[in-house]
Amino acid sequence: MNLLLPILSHTPIWVWVILAYLITRGVAAMRPGQTSLRRLAIVPALFTVWGIWSISHRYGGSLVAWSEWLAGICAGAMLGWVLLRRATLTVDEATGRLWRSADYSLLPLLLVTFLVKYGFEVALAVSPALSANGSFSAAYLLLSGGFTGIFVGKYVRYLSVLRKGMPGNLGPVH
Repeated sequence: MNLLLPILSHTPIWVWVILAYLITRGVAAMRPGQTSLRRLAIVPALFTVWGIWSISHRYGGSLVAWSEWLAGICAGAMLGWVLLRRATLTVDEATGRLWRSADYSLLPLLLVTFLVKYGFEVALAVSPALSANGSFSAAYLLLSGGFTGIFVGKYVRYLSVLRKGMPGNLGPVH
């Protein structure tokens, strides 16, 4: 507890605001309902911006760092796409609003993503030299990109179905 208290107290307020927002989004997703494409874009945008800030801050223009993060995003995006294969999405063409089925996986996924990202950020804040450790950096960048990619992939799946203008199941689009 003596080690945990300073870490928690030195965490910027904006991190706790993000956590509170992610929890409210995860809880809201447990109920089926209408939403907009704009609202669905917030979580992937949030993790993307956080990732870009973190990488720029720690690695600057390192081609290796950016490549590892982007590789993680690509792998995660494929997983995110697949995760929505059984979800139901109906488009109200008059309003452009989306009706989506309940998503019980979002809250745990958001919490795990936040905890992994937060854990790596704390480790790097406590020991900045870790950013020079190739194995640590690769794990950080691939996981950070992978989790971000999951949300990007889910969003692209929603966007794909909406663009096709075909209300219905988010199963394989032919």
